[in-house]
Amino acid sequence: MHHLSRFGVSLEEDLLSAFDHSIDGLGYQNRSEAIRDLIRDHLIQKRVVQGDSEVIGVVTLVYDHRVHRLSDVLADMQHKAEVTVNASLHIHLDEHNCLEVIVIRGRGDKVHEIAGKLIATKGVQNGKLVTTSPELKH
Repeated sequence: MHHLSRFGVSLEEDLLSAFDHSIDGLGYQNRSEAIRDLIRDHLIQKRVVQGDSEVIGVVTLVYDHRVHRLSDVLADMQHKAEVTVNASLHIHLDEHNCLEVIVIRGRGDKVHEIAGKLIATKGVQNGKLVTTSPELKH
């Protein structure tokens, strides 16, 4: 167990109330746990923008499968990427639309590069990249 440090934070009452309301029902035992998670996330997000850091990315894409050869283009891009594609999940949302969820791992700059290319591919209606890091260095 790490040594805990205590510190005080001054907040406006309405901001604190909004924070308490936002974490209510999320399973936090107290504000400290929620604040620790916010700090960890801030540090991880700061780390993942560094080009040489190892990053895990989850790319979600929504597209119309009727767009000519789009699924082939997306698959080809993944094969040629300078990242490791750990997993890919394809879900049929309705008669025409598909959701692709791709888990990738590699240098931060390369993860952002391939995610940007996938999301910007003609025919992709919506896309998002969520990143994290396998380790948090202090």
